[in-house]
Amino acid sequence: MSTDDGGTVTTGIARLHAAPALAGPGRFGLVTNHTGVLPDLRPAAPALLEAGARLVALFGPEHGLHGTGQAGESETARTDPGTGLPVHDTYRWHGERLDKLLIDTGVDALVYDLQDIGARCYTYVWTMFDLMVSAARTGIRFVVADRPNPLGGLVSEGPLLDPAWASFVGRAPIPVRHGLTCGELARHLNASAVPRAAGHAADLTVIEALGWRRALDAAATGLPWIAPSPNMPTPATAAVYPGTSLFEGTNLSEGRGTTQPFEIVGAPYLDARFAPALAELALPGVHFRDLRFVPAFHRHAGRQLRGVQLHVTDRAAFTPVRTAVAMLAVLRRLYPDDFAWHTTDTEGGAEGTGHRHVVDLLWGSDRLRRTVDAGDDPLPLCDPPAPPGRWAGDDVLLYP
Repeated sequence: MSTDDGGTVTTGIARLHAAPALAGPGRFGLVTNHTGVLPDLRPAAPALLEAGARLVALFGPEHGLHGTGQAGESETARTDPGTGLPVHDTYRWHGERLDKLLIDTGVDALVYDLQDIGARCYTYVWTMFDLMVSAARTGIRFVVADRPNPLGGLVSEGPLLDPAWASFVGRAPIPVRHGLTCGELARHLNASAVPRAAGHAADLTVIEALGWRRALDAAATGLPWIAPSPNMPTPATAAVYPGTSLFEGTNLSEGRGTTQPFEIVGAPYLDARFAPALAELALPGVHFRDLRFVPAFHRHAGRQLRGVQLHVTDRAAFTPVRTAVAMLAVLRRLYPDDFAWHTTDTEGGAEGTGHRHVVDLLWGSDRLRRTVDAGDDPLPLCDPPAPPGRWAGDDVLLYP
């Protein structure tokens, strides 16, 4: 597909469709969902079969093969009606259970093709990681059919995850906004975290996305946008998500149950002070609009809430993580008796009443929560360890 400057981007899966031998010898399984399409929007799985690829099984992540499951859900279908291939749900599978699944399928390789959105807490990359670990342990090759990072690849934000806070919304030390493609991230994890978990690295191949450059965001690639999950409907959602996903760890609605999830946040106790207080911060690349909304489901469902919509006016200047952290500090200052953090007793960070704070899992440590609660300035916590090519190591980068 043509980029804004007249170039073209060819995804890894499009290259594999044109040359099935890129998957290597033997039979392979495809880790995919509804985002696994060719540039002309044909689903990749049947197109690969038609091209003669030795595809024998499909593996689905959170939300399922067809993307119908809400957060924390997958799907129950065990056969794909479009191809007749068996479908294996991998959501929250890891360790010996996942090892046995791979062995039982008899595949020689796994090909990974999922559209990531560039945030550590988005679970697709941890499905990739868990499968890479199992592939290393079972001697199965792992192939990443790469896709562009829709946020571009020039910027990273936030600290590396503290391993003490590892969960399915962050298995290994990477920043909150990592700035890599899945292929680059796989190379980094395979040199660091996979050997620690499996004893040695996986046999990894990355089929690069030709024509992508780090300065290109989703709109600039010319590729069609397919919502990677039910609450990621547009590129505008992806642009704010690395920051506003932190509101899942609070008692505010992050907009689930509306048509603008993560672009709007609100709560029953917010009032006319919130939007002007945010405007006074003069944060780059974003304006805040006072609004009211009623979520149809999820937190505060059926109640009228007051809050703000984030209007991104300059994608290059906008820093979603710093913006959201500044918003959290304002909330604690203006509404000390009402604002609260949610806790969880599950690994992945789902809302609950257990002993771990969700925001700690999303942030990768308890430092953000403790800093905000103390009334100290949390913005220095947002500084990344280095740009993408430095924190991960220049040798993992595939694109200029």
